[in-house]
Amino acid sequence: MAPQGYLIGIDGGGSGTRVVLADTRGRELARAAGGPSGLGLGVARAWREIEAACERAFAAAGLSLDWAACSLGCGLAGVNHAGWLAEFRALAPGLRALAVESDAYTTLLGAHGGAPGVIVALGTGSIAAALDAKGACRIAGGYGFPSGDEASGAWLGLRAVVHLQRVLDGRAPADAWSDALLALTGATDRDNLVVWLCAANQTAYATLAPSVFEHRGHPFAAALLADAGREIERLVAALDPAGALPVALCGGLAEPYEPLVPPALRDRLRAPAADSAAGALQLARRALAAAPAGHSRAS
Repeated sequence: MAPQGYLIGIDGGGSGTRVVLADTRGRELARAAGGPSGLGLGVARAWREIEAACERAFAAAGLSLDWAACSLGCGLAGVNHAGWLAEFRALAPGLRALAVESDAYTTLLGAHGGAPGVIVALGTGSIAAALDAKGACRIAGGYGFPSGDEASGAWLGLRAVVHLQRVLDGRAPADAWSDALLALTGATDRDNLVVWLCAANQTAYATLAPSVFEHRGHPFAAALLADAGREIERLVAALDPAGALPVALCGGLAEPYEPLVPPALRDRLRAPAADSAAGALQLARRALAAAPAGHSRAS
């Protein structure tokens, strides 16, 4: 291991984990991915997935993982829950430095390069965030599944499965979309679907979201997507009522949503400069700069 150590940016959500590995100058060495590490799915599980993804990144760079040489910046779903955050810090290995923020904040840092702007992060969950000229961050949405996370993959999936329920009952005719939903859930009849629904979490519901976009010509799907577009507009308006800041849609659903948001917002959209993992790498660099020389810490 090089004596100067390494920076690692972690983007952890309900669908997966993305890791970017860099040297202490910020020069990217490798990227890797892993399973979900949102804290709501379990803190111990989050650390397992983060470690596995970091090991892949180090292996891709021809290196061996040594936590003591690593400064981690983590942007994670669920850090607003004080208990989960405290447990996450308590379970951290002996690191050179650690900084933990919400994935919304690291997405914001990455998208606008630390400059003022608004983001709406759209993945398994959703949240909007804005950074002002003084560096203050404000949040809208992101209250979590199932009551919040408007326009997210889980939000779409939860509503999409209603169409399948209606078809299985005979309240709506079978069609290509209901066939696709049957395949995605593995259900063959009402009882099978009830079993799937009883076990489904936000990640499972999010697997249904791509079918909504694929069948956007279906009246029910079209109405869902129109509702989602309006929800995205409301999130942005809450954070930037004057409409003065650049807006970036981020996350796995950003691209399919872009043509579906209301025209006034669509005209303000800008492509993200970088992703949440890159924003988390900025956190790692800050954490390293603040850590006493030679000090290893787990929080």
